Amino acid sequence: MIFRFTIATAILAAATQTAAFAPANKHAVLSSTTSISMGPPIDPATPAIETYGEGSRKYRRTVYTHNEWVKHRSSDRFVNNLTTLIYSGIYKNIGKEVFATTFVAVFVWAWNLVSGGYEDFSGVMHDPLIASKWATEIGLPLTIFTTLSPSLGLLLVFRTNASYNRWDEARKFWGLNINHTRDLNRMATAWYGNDSSPGSASAPKQIAKAIDPAEREYLLGQVSLFTWAFVRSMKRHLSPPDEDEEDYIAELKSRLTPEQADAIISAAHRPNRALYDLSVAIEKLPMHFMRKNELNKNLSIFEDTLGGSERLLSSPVPLFYSRHTARFISIWLLFLPFALYGQFGDSWNHIMMIPASLLISVFLFGIEELATQLEEPFTILPMQGFCDKIGANCDEIASWAGQDVYKMPEEVIEQIEMARPELKMKSNLALLGGEPEEEEADVRQKKRMMLKKLLRIGEGI
Repeated sequence: MIFRFTIATAILAAATQTAAFAPANKHAVLSSTTSISMGPPIDPATPAIETYGEGSRKYRRTVYTHNEWVKHRSSDRFVNNLTTLIYSGIYKNIGKEVFATTFVAVFVWAWNLVSGGYEDFSGVMHDPLIASKWATEIGLPLTIFTTLSPSLGLLLVFRTNASYNRWDEARKFWGLNINHTRDLNRMATAWYGNDSSPGSASAPKQIAKAIDPAEREYLLGQVSLFTWAFVRSMKRHLSPPDEDEEDYIAELKSRLTPEQADAIISAAHRPNRALYDLSVAIEKLPMHFMRKNELNKNLSIFEDTLGGSERLLSSPVPLFYSRHTARFISIWLLFLPFALYGQFGDSWNHIMMIPASLLISVFLFGIEELATQLEEPFTILPMQGFCDKIGANCDEIASWAGQDVYKMPEEVIEQIEMARPELKMKSNLALLGGEPEEEEADVRQKKRMMLKKLLRIGEGI
């Protein structure tokens, strides 16, 4: 009876330990005390569900501000991380694997007690319950596992590094999108209405040229809208259809005209269509073609970030590598209890090998699970937040049109206008003959003097 009670107690303890990681309730209500904004805005009255698995990825889209970094560096972080260990979605995802390893450990422990004898609570040793030549203790030498440990470590390191590099590359793509959308709209707003080539003598005259504010607001607004439409279409292109399709259509129809929205929504490749519409909007801006070329360089960068993201989404880490790593770690951990039994001879009936097997499997399976979760980065990146930020930034930059802080003084404009005919006449005389060498040198000298004078006037503004 004592022996049966001991076995039952050990099995119950192991099952209790494993239950913390087993997926008992996938749709439990998610409670969180963090102030971090994660994923798309949700109704506070609607509880977050699916605390692990695919459904939980939308709650992992972390955006840090200063307050979150302070909490991240807190001296209590180790205690907080340990107390929330059993609530970790990563560990819940590997519940089946951990349970299998723990079950093997309990089997090895129980079999060896039955076939090799056991010690009761009083410290008295008892003979095996099964007296047979074939009923012997089972085990493996630990040398096998120590020999294979470096290989397993290398596999896990390479797997994790490859997955993190994919996440980092995806985040950099979106960083480029944020930077160059701002750059594009800044140049479009600042250069609007300047038909001259950059640095030409006619530029000041063109700056003073009358601009229709209503037309400027509309054309720059189109550039801003289609910039946002591109990144929002890219986000939808990289997201699961069941998560984002309805919101995407609603957002486009709320900001674009029905014709513009329908053209993008009905396109086979929506980001390409949005990028085409952005190209057309840039082409309609009244500015020199060289400046438009500078704007279009940003669109080429958008094509690169889009293509790079599609590459990451469609091409995982080579499957034979991932599968070999998963098979290696599974077999290594499932057979590990056979080698650990003899190592825990100092504990009562070797019982500590059960929690030891459980913890080792949690941490090693957890590393592999982390790599798997990072491998596809887009559903854990806060792309909706990026799109909202880009849209707000572009709209703000477009609203600055006509708010130039630098205004060229009237006397500077007059001096330029007075100097232009004289310089042009002397230059033409030099070309017609007469005194070419001396005249051209004189013209160049007068130009230099005029530029120096203008610079002195400008410094005094």
